[in-house]
Amino acid sequence: MSTDLTDNGLSFYALVTGPVPSPFEKDNRYVPTDMVPLSVLDLGMLRVPSGRVEACDPFVSLGEASVFEIGPGDYPVRVTIADVSRKHDGSHERNAYLSLVLADGEPTAVKAAEPLRGAGYLGVDSGMVAFVDAEAAVAMSVLADGANLYDDFEPEPWCVPVDSPEHYREGAANIVMPLDRAGENIIMASSGWGDGCYPLMITRAADGAPLGLHIDLGVVGEDDAQV
Repeated sequence: MSTDLTDNGLSFYALVTGPVPSPFEKDNRYVPTDMVPLSVLDLGMLRVPSGRVEACDPFVSLGEASVFEIGPGDYPVRVTIADVSRKHDGSHERNAYLSLVLADGEPTAVKAAEPLRGAGYLGVDSGMVAFVDAEAAVAMSVLADGANLYDDFEPEPWCVPVDSPEHYREGAANIVMPLDRAGENIIMASSGWGDGCYPLMITRAADGAPLGLHIDLGVVGEDDAQV
C-alpha cells in the first residue's frame, strides 16, 4: 500500500516511499523547503486476538484511549519516516505516520477514523504512540498498577527496546506483553515532533474496504486532507 493520494487531491503520505512536497516555509533554513524524502520501516506483526485495537500513548493512556474494531488476527505495523534534514542526508529524521495495515490494496480515499470508544484523535504526552490489542492494553495497565512502564517495570522496563538502535531503530519497539496469553504485543514509535494531538485516519480502497489505520503525526501533508 504505497499510493500517493495527492493523485486524488489529498496530501496524505502514509506508507509512501520517495520524495513528497515539503510543508515547510520557504524561508526556513533548518528544514528542507523543496521536498521531504520518505521511507517505510516494518515494525513486525501486531497480534489482535480480541478483534479490537487501541491507538494510544503507551506511557500515559494505555487501556484508556481510542478503540477500533478490526477483527481478530495479526496485522503488520509500519512507520513512515520523513528525512527533514536540510540536505536530505538522513541527519534529522522524524516519524510521519504510524500505520496498522488492515489489508493489501491501493488506497483511493482517506477519512477520519471512527472509533468504538474514544475520540478520532490521539493526545500524546510522552512523545510516543502505539497500537495494541484493546483487551491486552487494559490487562497490562492493571498489571503495571501505576508503575512507569518506561523505566520502572519488572522484569524489563520498556525503555530498553525503545532506546535500542539494534531493536528496530531508536524510538521504535515491538514488545510482547508479560501476560502473553496469546502472544499479545504492543508496537510503538516516537511521535513526530513530540507531544501533541494527532488525528487518527483510515485509508480505503475504491470499493470502500478499509486498508489501513493511521496515526498522522503532523510532519508532512495537510490536516484538512480528507474526503
